[in-house]
Amino acid sequence: MAHANIPAAISALRDFLGERVSTGDSILDQHSHDEAHTAPVRPDAVVFPNSTEEVSRILAICSQNGCPVIPYGIGSSLEGHVVPVHGGITVDTSGMNKVIEIHESDLDAVVEPGVTRTQLNDALRATGLMFTVDPGADATLGGMAATRASGTNTVRYGTMADNVLALEVVLPDGQIIETGSRARKSSTGYDLTRLFVGSEGTLGIITKLTVKLHGQPEHIAAATCAFPGIASAVDTVILAIQMGLPMARIELLDEVQMQGMNVYNCDLGLPEVPHLFLEFHGTEAGVAEQVAAFEEIAKDLGGQDFQWATRTEDRNRLWQARHNAYYAGKALRKGCEGVVTDCCVPISALADCIGRTKDLIAQSGMIAPLVGHVGDGNFHLLILIDPNDPEDAARAAELAAAVNDLALSFGGTVSGEHGIGLGKRKYLPKEHGPAYDLMATLKRAVDPGNIMNPGKLVTLE
Repeated sequence: MAHANIPAAISALRDFLGERVSTGDSILDQHSHDEAHTAPVRPDAVVFPNSTEEVSRILAICSQNGCPVIPYGIGSSLEGHVVPVHGGITVDTSGMNKVIEIHESDLDAVVEPGVTRTQLNDALRATGLMFTVDPGADATLGGMAATRASGTNTVRYGTMADNVLALEVVLPDGQIIETGSRARKSSTGYDLTRLFVGSEGTLGIITKLTVKLHGQPEHIAAATCAFPGIASAVDTVILAIQMGLPMARIELLDEVQMQGMNVYNCDLGLPEVPHLFLEFHGTEAGVAEQVAAFEEIAKDLGGQDFQWATRTEDRNRLWQARHNAYYAGKALRKGCEGVVTDCCVPISALADCIGRTKDLIAQSGMIAPLVGHVGDGNFHLLILIDPNDPEDAARAAELAAAVNDLALSFGGTVSGEHGIGLGKRKYLPKEHGPAYDLMATLKRAVDPGNIMNPGKLVTLE
């Protein structure tokens, strides 16, 4: 990038795309940040391709001019993934939003990267099928693949890594490749699909995805359950998993988060103690058996105040409240901003890790609601800060760092689903050791000019 000629790249892109190259202030501001508490940086221009061939030409032009390229979906990422720290061209693929094919018999669909998860599920409504990865935000599938997104359904249906069968990717020099196939398994060489899933735009731009679909369950039951403490709630989850209960969702909200839920969702009316939010999928008889078994486990460990919901509107209200957890947490401190972080540990270490995290929060003096996809050992903190107080920001950074180090000490990872972006790059050498050097080797091999989302994941500067 030392010899980047960004003006020449913009000029060539204007000749190619015309008005679909923007340098307007509002567009540059929109693409200068995501949902992370990260300083915004404007790109030099934003381009809006409509096809794979256009993406290919864009990357060829940028490669020839050593111009940084930042792929952009909808901007809902949480670690500064799309911040163009070296300037350059942001490639907004939101206009590539066609559901190309739905193969009902094979339970898969082929989509463009700008298709959102709700758009795909709307297209599937009449088929009896569903796409299950739900990170909360109505993110694009291209962005979800690039960040290896997951969410509330992961405990049963898996992450994006488990639900992407194949990709079409444009490499930094403009070459178009296809990885994987619609077959459900293969033993033909390196798993390139998994290389690009989670690569955070540092190796190329995803222009087509083949994703797995699942049958819509015959019957769904959701519930909330209160617990006297975090440990008893987590122990209930561990025992339920060990017994093989096929839970579709199992979410933990601590007492601080529940306070925010009642402030923000005025009609929720749940006690301000740790809660599990649950959902079961299956036949009506099967769900009834799962519910009875879980309720027995929970009661033995102090669970109480069960509230079950089977009507669609009641379930939707419950999960909408859970998806609003970020805003509910912020309601606890007027005028605050939120520093969001997550980590993931083995299930057996989860109760101890959360307990020690709560101690760290108390020592910091911060307000930090905790929620977690506890069925897979993943939890999140929303650390509330005064945006005008540098000391607040410093204490939040110290707390997030301490929680990340704690997760590593338990044999976990510094991110279960938010990804690395700018926020967690410094932890990768500690987590991966020599394997981190191999990541840099792969980056150099695929992107020798270091134009793809430079400054993220691995540092080549």
